[in-house]
Amino acid sequence: MMNRVVLVGRLTKDPDLRYTPNGVPVANFTLAVNRTFTNQQGEREADFVNCVIWRRPAENVANFLKKGSLAGVDGRLQTRSYDDQNGKRVYVTEVVADSVQFLEPRGAASQDRGRDVGGNPYGGGDQRSQGSSYGDQRNQGYTRTDEDPFSNDGQPIDISDDDLPF
Repeated sequence: MMNRVVLVGRLTKDPDLRYTPNGVPVANFTLAVNRTFTNQQGEREADFVNCVIWRRPAENVANFLKKGSLAGVDGRLQTRSYDDQNGKRVYVTEVVADSVQFLEPRGAASQDRGRDVGGNPYGGGDQRSQGSSYGDQRNQGYTRTDEDPFSNDGQPIDISDDDLPF
């Protein structure tokens, strides 16, 4: 059986960070995800998906994302229920995120594009929280993230075979 959810959308409000009685961080947020088709009036609609993330990634989401931030969520769908104050059974369906990708910079000078705050087994991870300076040195000195640093150079690029990953 498989239960996998991958979403890309914008946060509808700032994440809500809380702590369990045992001190475990948990963040809740809602992601607005555009539908791939338009309605009868030609307008594009969106789905509003409740998401939850736990532990250190929850703190990172609360610290680095805000209302309107573009984020990618990888996780699983979960349905739970509880009795409200009136004794009525309430059902909640949400995405339990394994990882959240920050898909745009916080500001014009930010270098946070594409940072993975979850359990990426391929080495992503929040570079700053792991004590590495790599996250602070990427693309240093460039004003645009889509600009090719070699576009106007005109010189051949000398790369040794030892630098190639294959």
